[in-house]
Amino acid sequence: MKLHSTDGSELMTVSALERDGNSLLIKGKVFGAMPMTARLNPEAARAALKLLTPRLVFFLLTLPFRKG
Repeated sequence: MKLHSTDGSELMTVSALERDGNSLLIKGKVFGAMPMTARLNPEAARAALKLLTPRLVFFLLTLPFRKG
């Protein structure tokens, strides 16, 4: 999975999602070169869920089926 900035340049390539106890590890490369492992803990996940609206949840559910 690749994440891009608003100008289209590549920010991060995610290569793996793994469970580590009660955390989610996100492994990948930043800017195509620098390896990185990010940790998402339960508190941060709850904070992210507070940002979701019903309209955004619907968009996220339909996103994989939209044309690129």
